[in-house]
Amino acid sequence: MKKKKITILGGTGSIGRQTLEVLDLMPERFEINYITANNNIRALEEICNKYNPKGVVIADEKSYFDFKNKTTFKGEILFGSEGVNFAASSPENDLLLSALVGFAGVIPTLEAIKQGTVVALANKETLVSAGNIVMKAAKEHNVPILAVDSEHSAILQCLVGENFSSVEKIILTASGGPFRDTPLENFDEISIEEALKHPNWSMGSKITIDSATMMNKGFEVIEAHWLFDLSKEKIDVLIHPQSIIHSFVQFTDGSVKAQLGTPDMRIPISYALTYPERLKYDFPRLDLLKVARLDFQEPDLTRYPCLELAYKAMTLEGNAACVLNAANEICVDAFLNGKIKFTDIAKYIEIVLDKISHINIPYLDEIIASDSEARQLTGFLINN
Repeated sequence: MKKKKITILGGTGSIGRQTLEVLDLMPERFEINYITANNNIRALEEICNKYNPKGVVIADEKSYFDFKNKTTFKGEILFGSEGVNFAASSPENDLLLSALVGFAGVIPTLEAIKQGTVVALANKETLVSAGNIVMKAAKEHNVPILAVDSEHSAILQCLVGENFSSVEKIILTASGGPFRDTPLENFDEISIEEALKHPNWSMGSKITIDSATMMNKGFEVIEAHWLFDLSKEKIDVLIHPQSIIHSFVQFTDGSVKAQLGTPDMRIPISYALTYPERLKYDFPRLDLLKVARLDFQEPDLTRYPCLELAYKAMTLEGNAACVLNAANEICVDAFLNGKIKFTDIAKYIEIVLDKISHINIPYLDEIIASDSEARQLTGFLINN
């Protein structure tokens, strides 16, 4: 079997590291073409020593020079967004795994699509910010986009062998985060440390805060809209504290399919890497006797205003979701740096969503401009 070449964007992050764990289980199938990092050059050095990729890209300027001056790695060493785009568009790539954080994933994903490379997408902000543009490009170049998120992977698995016209709706599940039962009057006092303690999943800091606010689930609703071509009326969300059922599909005959599994991101990662094959792994098996019960409840939008804002952005369409994402990125960063309260995240996002000029059918340059404008306005509001 000829090895496929994979480029991993965000290789030192949580999803990137777990992707490498999965690749370790099938060394005969893949070799790494390029791998990117932001500033974790120690982890990148270890990856280079173990996997010997063709090249690496480092986004942070200081880290780039530090790595270049100290490394023993003999491959290509590229820098910044231009380097990321170069790696993503390499004609040697058979598969691109995009695990970048935020809007940074949009352009390299488009570059890979234009090259005809299959995309395994763990960067939901790409479709949130530029879903119409990305999906049009994927259709034009006949490129599959395989979701790595556990919820969208679950939907994909439930749809295998089904006639898509028989889908009545899909139901995305959410753990509810660490504040599912916290009294609302205590939300102003939520600390950074408390918000970073996700009950079920081990993730990076940004996505962990997004899960605590449930903006992450709002993003997943928008992503599901683009991936499965469904209106927001056909996408529901349920709180499911155990995170065992990853999503449901309800069909027109009343049947419901669900995909179950332990909260282990290696499962959806491996499915995306080998789709439509399903390989044998020794990942922990689900023991329903130990789980004992599966609970569900409707999300309370007074507790999770960010989820409501995501639905609002879907209703507005155009550049609204791009603005939503940009404002959220700035707000989450501000919260993590102690500049705003947890409850301020939704407050500032709503203001920005209402103030940025609306564009019904934005071109890529208008999406980029909307992203920049929303970031500047959010930063101004926070600092003033």
